[in-house]
Amino acid sequence: MFTNHIKIAWRNISRNKANSFINIAGLAIGIGSVILILFYVQDELKYDRYFKQSDKIFQVNINGNMDGNEFWTGNTPPTIGAALVNAFPEIESYVRIYSPGDVVVRSENGTQTENYFTEKSILGVDSNFLQMFSYQMLEGNSATCLNKPNSIVITEAVAKKYFGKDNAVGKILLFDNERTPFNVTGVLQDIPSQTTWKFDMLASISSYKVVKQFSWSWVWLQVNTYIKLKDNVGTDDASIAKLEAKFPDMVKVQAASAFRRIGQPLDEFKKKGGKWDFHLQPLTKVHLYSANISSRITTFGDIKYVYIFSVIALFIIILACVNFMNLSTAQSERRAKEVGIRKVLGSAKSQLIRQFFAEAMLYSFIAAIIALVSVFLLLNPFNEIAGKSLYFSLIFSNYNWISILGITILTGFLAGSYPSFYLTSFKPVTVLKGMKQLKTTLGNLFIRNGLVVFQFTVSTALIICTIIVFRQLQYTQNKNLGLNKDNIIVIANSNRLAGSEETFRQELTKLPEVKSASITTGIPSGNSFGDGYIPEPSGDDKDLAKDIQIASFMVDYDFVPELQIELLKGRNFSRDFSDSASVILNEAAVKQIGWKDAVGKYLQYPGNSQRFKVIAVAKDFNFESLRTPVSAFALFHTSSKTYQLGTSFILARLKPEDMSGTLSKIENKWKSFVPNTPFDYTFLDKEFDALYTSERRMGKVFGIFTLLSIFVACLGLFGLVAYTAERRTKEIGIRKVLGASVANIIRMLSKDFLKLVVIAAIIAFPVAWWFMHKWLEDFAYRIEISGWVFLLSGAIALLIAMVTVSFRGITAAIANPIKSLRTE
Repeated sequence: MFTNHIKIAWRNISRNKANSFINIAGLAIGIGSVILILFYVQDELKYDRYFKQSDKIFQVNINGNMDGNEFWTGNTPPTIGAALVNAFPEIESYVRIYSPGDVVVRSENGTQTENYFTEKSILGVDSNFLQMFSYQMLEGNSATCLNKPNSIVITEAVAKKYFGKDNAVGKILLFDNERTPFNVTGVLQDIPSQTTWKFDMLASISSYKVVKQFSWSWVWLQVNTYIKLKDNVGTDDASIAKLEAKFPDMVKVQAASAFRRIGQPLDEFKKKGGKWDFHLQPLTKVHLYSANISSRITTFGDIKYVYIFSVIALFIIILACVNFMNLSTAQSERRAKEVGIRKVLGSAKSQLIRQFFAEAMLYSFIAAIIALVSVFLLLNPFNEIAGKSLYFSLIFSNYNWISILGITILTGFLAGSYPSFYLTSFKPVTVLKGMKQLKTTLGNLFIRNGLVVFQFTVSTALIICTIIVFRQLQYTQNKNLGLNKDNIIVIANSNRLAGSEETFRQELTKLPEVKSASITTGIPSGNSFGDGYIPEPSGDDKDLAKDIQIASFMVDYDFVPELQIELLKGRNFSRDFSDSASVILNEAAVKQIGWKDAVGKYLQYPGNSQRFKVIAVAKDFNFESLRTPVSAFALFHTSSKTYQLGTSFILARLKPEDMSGTLSKIENKWKSFVPNTPFDYTFLDKEFDALYTSERRMGKVFGIFTLLSIFVACLGLFGLVAYTAERRTKEIGIRKVLGASVANIIRMLSKDFLKLVVIAAIIAFPVAWWFMHKWLEDFAYRIEISGWVFLLSGAIALLIAMVTVSFRGITAAIANPIKSLRTE
């Protein structure tokens, strides 16, 4: 019986090639989309789950509030890990991770040839890091390899790069122009892509004196801390909340002296609304549930993109199923006699239902095969767009083949469900009396039209979303940031020049292609150094902030004019003054402090009690992503003794002509100063663009799936128009004989369908507005959702529908009316 069903199904597919192509193409696109999104979602959900007892590991986050500015961050002080372990028996151990920045590394390989590389992925970690996080160790002892200062563990790829086939353990890597030797004590298998933090080297955190230097501090937020709970401690939300409820008392005791040391008594800090609360976030949720949590070392995904892409894939496969339903029911007259004859010959309704389901399943399996081939061919381009490393063999892992088989069967079931029950409901007497006796019921017409409306509602909503996403991205690229980022080259870690930074900067300015150059410890769009400062009251200032958290760079005399930062009051750093104790504040800092006129006032740095005189107020400029509003920011001079991170950058504004030639000249200058150090550079505008990588990826994926949904919807519309034209062949012939033009015929065929597209657009408008309004809330600076976006999207959907209808309608309209009138 089953073989017979398949033979009949194949015969029907072969007989109706056009409709079969439409159905198979739509289902293949739907199944292929689901497979791609299945891979994507699995990859996102697998982050950090391969560690042993990953459910017992938690990231420590801070929910802070300083003078009314509330924030969440995964950056913690060096003290919190030990404090938690000592205070709470539920916590077994802790690990700290510190990012020291880029370093130049040299080694000698087996041929004694010296190699210099810039390593950007180095982390300083506690000695028990590889015990808490069970990476695969190829060489070395995970329990002891990071015990001593200047010990380093490298990945397999790094070992091959520096030492070739030689055993890496026991070899020496020289850091920072050979000033610091590190002993290789272990080799790890290359790190899986589903890791929240990416690294190529792990150095013992005891190698970095700055971490020890601030071991007393509770506000120096430069490390990430992870804790592991004991086996007998619950990890459910209630158990974690109960443990977190004990943290404030511990902080009150442990952090009191540290807050007093910086002039901010903890009780007073909390009385005026300050908050310094520590929370635990499951490691397995860090990647997808940290959209509002800042971090120096982790790379985040976003759970809402997982939901969005999943919903889009679901909609596309539903659209394909809708096509199948619509085309099958629209052609019911063709199948009516078949159903009538089968019933007269004794076929039960259940047998006919199985026949139609078999046909739908055959369509679905053919589509699944085509979808798998398409996924194989398109996986690499998809990886580039989505920023993934997915591979086709994933089909055979995690029981994915069962999932794909299930998707195929479910698709066939959904696609065949309504046609099966509708077609088998025909009464044999009615259909055998003649086709004129079989009329489309109002309910069936309503369902068919409703399905068309659903298709174009989804397509129109996706068009709206795509336009808004790209408009927001364009806005982030073109918004006035309060500084000029164009044509500025960023030379990273100029401290490799070993004290010759100023000389090198001067040499750059001698090049006719270089307009200006400056030295800074940070760049807009990158990480800044944040610390607490105490504003000193003066004159009639009242209700000043007692303390303020300020992000800052240390810059030279040329930084402000080079970036064209506007000074509203005061002066820039100048060689005519001694500015080692001077500071330039932005508007946000002055407003937060409460000064009426900031110039001439003083800030005190509690770390060493140094006072800084405010010499200028700068107009607010965006030094971070547009997702966050401009916060308090300061520029200190490079001669200042205030602690800053040990990295620096040289910025140079270039003339846009012959950029490659200019870069070559700058590289030659660099090599004349440090011949054994790689010349690494980027451009400031590219650094800002990199802040919106996830949004750009989402925009591209939106665009692709929007096109797919439109294509699937148009396939269905094309099939329905073709069927309508076929049904009305005689009518079209008569109209042409009576003088109707091609335009009249097309208008007759299209008006009902275009009405449905208009209805779909009206439904799509509020749905798309709501989703995009929620998405834009992630940006502090965002576009307004204009009405023209909806009108344009509706017009695009209508135009696409008109083209689709006209393409098939013209064929019917130009047909010979004599042949049309002879049609039976």
